Amino acid sequence: MTELTETQRDFREGMSRLGAAVNLITTDGPAGRHGLVASAVCSVTDQPPTLLVCINKSAYAHDKFVENGVLAVNVLAAEHQDLSGHFARYVAGVDRFSYGDWLTEATGAPLLSDANVAFDCRITGRQEEGTHSVFFCQVEAVRLSDETRHGLVWFSRDYHHLVTGSQ
Repeated sequence: MTELTETQRDFREGMSRLGAAVNLITTDGPAGRHGLVASAVCSVTDQPPTLLVCINKSAYAHDKFVENGVLAVNVLAAEHQDLSGHFARYVAGVDRFSYGDWLTEATGAPLLSDANVAFDCRITGRQEEGTHSVFFCQVEAVRLSDETRHGLVWFSRDYHHLVTGSQ
Protein backbone atom coordinates (compact mmCIF):
# COMPACT_ATOMS: atom_id res chain seq x y z
CA MET A 1 0.00 0.00 0.00
CA THR A 2 1.37 3.40 -0.94
CA GLU A 3 1.70 6.15 1.61
CA LEU A 4 -0.99 8.81 1.51
CA THR A 5 -0.21 12.36 0.50
CA GLU A 6 -0.89 15.21 2.94
CA THR A 7 -3.94 16.19 0.89
CA GLN A 8 -5.30 12.62 1.01
CA ARG A 9 -4.78 12.47 4.80
CA ASP A 10 -6.46 15.84 5.27
CA PHE A 11 -9.31 14.77 2.98
CA ARG A 12 -9.91 11.60 5.00
CA GLU A 13 -9.83 13.55 8.27
CA GLY A 14 -12.17 16.19 6.85
CA MET A 15 -14.61 13.55 5.62
CA SER A 16 -14.62 11.93 9.07
CA ARG A 17 -16.12 15.20 10.28
CA LEU A 18 -18.98 15.04 7.79
CA GLY A 19 -21.65 13.10 9.64
CA ALA A 20 -23.67 10.63 7.59
CA ALA A 21 -26.47 8.13 8.10
CA VAL A 22 -25.41 4.51 8.53
CA ASN A 23 -27.01 2.31 5.86
CA LEU A 24 -27.00 -1.38 5.10
CA ILE A 25 -26.84 -1.84 1.36
CA THR A 26 -28.18 -5.27 0.42
CA THR A 27 -28.77 -7.27 -2.74
CA ASP A 28 -30.06 -10.65 -3.87
CA GLY A 29 -30.29 -12.33 -7.25
CA PRO A 30 -28.16 -14.55 -9.52
CA ALA A 31 -24.97 -13.59 -7.62
CA GLY A 32 -26.54 -14.41 -4.24
CA ARG A 33 -27.47 -12.47 -1.14
CA HIS A 34 -24.93 -9.92 0.01
CA GLY A 35 -24.70 -6.77 2.07
CA LEU A 36 -22.35 -4.11 3.35
CA VAL A 37 -22.37 -0.88 5.34
CA ALA A 38 -22.18 2.45 3.52
CA SER A 39 -22.59 6.07 4.46
CA ALA A 40 -22.13 7.49 0.93
CA VAL A 41 -25.81 7.54 -0.05
CA CYS A 42 -27.87 10.53 -1.17
CA SER A 43 -30.92 11.51 -3.16
CA VAL A 44 -30.55 12.50 -6.81
CA THR A 45 -34.10 13.38 -7.88
CA ASP A 46 -37.72 12.52 -7.14
CA GLN A 47 -38.71 12.42 -10.84
CA PRO A 48 -38.21 9.47 -10.98
CA PRO A 49 -37.20 8.76 -7.37
CA THR A 50 -33.47 8.02 -7.58
CA LEU A 51 -30.64 7.57 -5.09
CA LEU A 52 -26.93 7.26 -5.55
CA VAL A 53 -24.85 4.77 -3.59
CA CYS A 54 -21.04 4.71 -3.58
CA ILE A 55 -19.34 1.32 -3.12
CA ASN A 56 -15.61 0.62 -3.08
CA LYS A 57 -14.65 -1.47 -6.11
CA SER A 58 -12.43 -3.64 -3.88
CA ALA A 59 -15.35 -4.57 -1.59
CA TYR A 60 -16.11 -8.29 -1.68
CA ALA A 61 -19.75 -7.66 -2.64
CA HIS A 62 -19.15 -4.91 -5.25
CA ASP A 63 -19.40 -7.19 -8.27
CA LYS A 64 -22.38 -9.00 -6.72
CA PHE A 65 -24.35 -5.73 -6.77
CA VAL A 66 -23.39 -5.23 -10.42
CA GLU A 67 -24.46 -8.77 -11.38
CA ASN A 68 -27.72 -8.71 -9.41
CA GLY A 69 -28.70 -5.27 -10.73
CA VAL A 70 -30.77 -4.49 -7.62
CA LEU A 71 -30.11 -3.17 -4.15
CA ALA A 72 -31.87 -1.94 -1.06
CA VAL A 73 -30.78 0.98 1.07
CA ASN A 74 -31.75 0.21 4.68
CA VAL A 75 -31.37 3.35 6.83
CA LEU A 76 -30.48 2.19 10.32
CA ALA A 77 -31.86 3.31 13.66
CA ALA A 78 -29.76 3.63 16.82
CA GLU A 79 -30.70 0.12 18.00
CA HIS A 80 -29.10 -1.32 14.84
CA GLN A 81 -25.54 -0.41 15.84
CA ASP A 82 -24.59 -4.04 16.57
CA LEU A 83 -26.20 -5.17 13.31
CA SER A 84 -24.08 -2.63 11.47
CA GLY A 85 -20.99 -4.19 13.04
CA HIS A 86 -21.94 -7.60 11.60
CA PHE A 87 -22.10 -6.13 8.10
CA ALA A 88 -19.09 -3.80 8.41
CA ARG A 89 -16.56 -6.50 7.59
CA TYR A 90 -16.74 -9.64 5.49
CA VAL A 91 -16.10 -12.91 7.34
CA ALA A 92 -16.19 -16.06 5.19
CA GLY A 93 -18.83 -18.56 6.28
CA VAL A 94 -20.78 -16.10 8.46
CA ASP A 95 -24.40 -15.52 7.45
CA ARG A 96 -24.84 -11.86 8.31
CA PHE A 97 -28.50 -12.10 7.33
CA SER A 98 -29.09 -14.38 10.32
CA TYR A 99 -29.05 -11.12 12.29
CA GLY A 100 -32.15 -8.96 11.91
CA ASP A 101 -35.56 -9.64 10.39
CA TRP A 102 -35.57 -9.46 6.59
CA LEU A 103 -38.29 -9.30 3.94
CA THR A 104 -38.51 -8.50 0.25
CA GLU A 105 -40.68 -6.37 -2.01
CA ALA A 106 -40.49 -5.46 -5.72
CA THR A 107 -36.83 -6.23 -6.58
CA GLY A 108 -36.12 -9.10 -4.20
CA ALA A 109 -33.32 -7.21 -2.43
CA PRO A 110 -33.38 -7.81 1.36
CA LEU A 111 -35.20 -5.11 3.34
CA LEU A 112 -34.62 -4.82 7.09
CA SER A 113 -38.14 -4.98 8.53
CA ASP A 114 -37.48 -2.42 11.28
CA ALA A 115 -35.23 0.02 9.40
CA ASN A 116 -36.18 3.67 9.79
CA VAL A 117 -36.75 3.54 6.04
CA ALA A 118 -35.81 1.03 3.35
CA PHE A 119 -35.56 1.91 -0.34
CA ASP A 120 -35.99 -0.99 -2.75
CA CYS A 121 -34.07 -0.10 -5.93
CA ARG A 122 -33.06 -1.17 -9.41
CA ILE A 123 -29.56 -0.10 -10.48
CA THR A 124 -30.01 2.02 -13.61
CA GLY A 125 -26.48 3.34 -14.05
CA ARG A 126 -22.93 3.14 -12.77
CA GLN A 127 -20.06 5.60 -12.96
CA GLU A 128 -16.56 4.61 -11.85
CA GLU A 129 -14.54 7.27 -10.07
CA GLY A 130 -11.18 6.41 -8.54
CA THR A 131 -11.58 3.53 -6.08
CA HIS A 132 -15.39 3.57 -6.10
CA SER A 133 -18.42 2.91 -8.25
CA VAL A 134 -21.28 5.37 -8.02
CA PHE A 135 -24.51 3.43 -8.54
CA PHE A 136 -27.61 5.31 -9.68
CA CYS A 137 -30.60 3.49 -8.25
CA GLN A 138 -34.22 4.02 -9.24
CA VAL A 139 -36.51 3.49 -6.26
CA GLU A 140 -39.29 0.99 -6.91
CA ALA A 141 -40.69 0.84 -3.37
CA VAL A 142 -40.25 2.68 -0.07
CA ARG A 143 -40.88 1.01 3.25
CA LEU A 144 -41.29 3.57 6.06
CA SER A 145 -41.13 2.53 9.70
CA ASP A 146 -44.38 3.01 11.59
CA GLU A 147 -42.47 5.12 14.08
CA THR A 148 -39.47 7.39 13.71
CA ARG A 149 -36.75 6.12 16.01
CA HIS A 150 -33.40 7.61 16.94
CA GLY A 151 -31.08 7.73 13.95
CA LEU A 152 -27.63 6.16 13.67
CA VAL A 153 -24.88 8.30 12.18
CA TRP A 154 -21.15 7.88 11.60
CA PHE A 155 -19.14 10.93 12.67
CA SER A 156 -15.50 11.34 13.68
CA ARG A 157 -14.89 7.61 13.11
CA ASP A 158 -17.53 6.50 15.60
CA TYR A 159 -21.26 5.83 15.90
CA HIS A 160 -23.58 8.49 17.31
CA HIS A 161 -27.30 8.40 18.03
CA LEU A 162 -29.59 11.18 16.84
CA VAL A 163 -32.53 11.99 19.06
CA THR A 164 -35.64 13.27 17.31
CA GLY A 165 -37.31 16.41 18.65
CA SER A 166 -40.61 14.65 19.34
CA GLN A 167 -39.12 11.93 21.56
